[in-house]
Amino acid sequence: MGRAFEYRKARKMKRWGQMAKVFTKIGREIALAVKEGGPDPESNPKLRIAIQNSKVANMPKKNVDAAIQRASSKDAENLEEIVYEGYGPHGIPFIVECLTNNTTRTVANVRFYFSKEKGSLGTSGSVSFMFDRKGEFIFEKGDLDIEELELELIDAGADEIETLDNKIYVYTTYEDFGTMQAALESLNIEVQEASLQRFPQVTKELSETERQDIEQLIERFEDDEDVQKVFHGMA
Repeated sequence: MGRAFEYRKARKMKRWGQMAKVFTKIGREIALAVKEGGPDPESNPKLRIAIQNSKVANMPKKNVDAAIQRASSKDAENLEEIVYEGYGPHGIPFIVECLTNNTTRTVANVRFYFSKEKGSLGTSGSVSFMFDRKGEFIFEKGDLDIEELELELIDAGADEIETLDNKIYVYTTYEDFGTMQAALESLNIEVQEASLQRFPQVTKELSETERQDIEQLIERFEDDEDVQKVFHGMA
């Protein structure tokens, strides 16, 4: 999963292109965290994660502070999390996670992207059963004692632990995400990135031409500021 994550991250940063789009998406993540748990990261675990993720994207601290301030004001925009499911070309299942202030606009855009690339928007639950939702935590290996650390992480709910390029990747069930976050904080481990991911249970091999069709659809989604994450079943 670690290699797959690095590929997704590299592709995502390339596809988003302008950093302004990246900052907008992270700003909304921060705003939602503030709305749900308040503006103090010390008492808001979700906000702490959003701030940490902003560092990975090299988002300036002033932008982070501004996002928190806007989300704390009485005029803060109302954001809603929505998940869309459907099929792209060649029968590839898609899950698109959105964070929007206008659901009418968002669903229209998502439906258009599917249709434009010869796919179709499905109903809730139409493909989600094909994916496993897992928590993913990434941090530097450094001089950590892996054998000792593994026992601590397993006790906190780790399903899988990988080491790649001096980084440690820890995967948990969706339900154990908060427990693992708290455990890593108690161990004074600085997490570089933490997120909820969806991993396809089965992937489908495609030809190079077919892959390009899927890549075009992914690019359409990732260029939309309302779209936070895109998951699919292409190998």
